[in-house]
Amino acid sequence: MNDYAIDDSVDITDVVCPVTFVKAKVAIDEMEDGQILSIRMNDGEPAQNVPRSIKDEGHRILRLKDNEDGTYSLIVQKRGD
Repeated sequence: MNDYAIDDSVDITDVVCPVTFVKAKVAIDEMEDGQILSIRMNDGEPAQNVPRSIKDEGHRILRLKDNEDGTYSLIVQKRGD
């Protein structure tokens, strides 16, 4: 059960690392503190590296969900600037 509302979403399934993180970071940077972003990404390197990089930036990972179609949905809450 989710106790949050998604404010925006970005699909990065059409790019490869390290551009995946760059596109995700740009989307987060455009949001207000506390807002929630859903990031759709491919399995493999993006699913391993993007959540770690976003957490290292200080944002909160709320959920990483396997969509069972070769993609994942990462739910992130923006923290600070």
